[in-house]
Amino acid sequence: MTPRPALNRSLLALAGLVLLGGGLLVLFAGLDLYRRRDLVPPAGWPLTTPDDVLLAASDRERWSDQGWWWWPAVIAALSLVALLALWWLLAQPSRLRPGTLPVGGTPPQEGVALRDRALGDAIAAEAGALPAVDHASVRITGRPTRHRARVALALTPEGAPGAALGALCEGPLGTARRSTGLPDPPTEVRLQVTRHGPTRVE
Repeated sequence: MTPRPALNRSLLALAGLVLLGGGLLVLFAGLDLYRRRDLVPPAGWPLTTPDDVLLAASDRERWSDQGWWWWPAVIAALSLVALLALWWLLAQPSRLRPGTLPVGGTPPQEGVALRDRALGDAIAAEAGALPAVDHASVRITGRPTRHRARVALALTPEGAPGAALGALCEGPLGTARRSTGLPDPPTEVRLQVTRHGPTRVE
């Protein structure tokens, strides 16, 4: 496992444990389960009855006496944490990439691996040189052992989708399979026709 997915999973596990613990505290207190089940919470345990609050009046007064800057600072810190969490969440889809792919099968021969961007660029360069293809882009996603290829082909107005798809499978994708020793990955191909200006006839 690469460091980035390991860090993501650790953060998710930590956030899940914190949310689970907080939810159980609120659930036990809201349903008054301690009294109904004759359970004795530890001394100083928060939220033990439905009437309990997270911060008692004495605690609120004590924190309010810290000065005018205290609550704005707390709100700013919590807002920063929320923004960082949102940024991390939005950044996850762009990280769903294998990073490196084993060359010659799994595990890779003698530790040789290929960057997913390099493979995508090589496929795109060969696909862009196919007849009736104006330009191409390729993105490799998924995991190293179960990667996927997303191919976008822009055809010239004279290009035939069926012929272009066949040439892609036999040419660039076949070259990638032979070069890396990997089986053909599930491939999604999107075809579009390049717009061209009107032809002037004299």
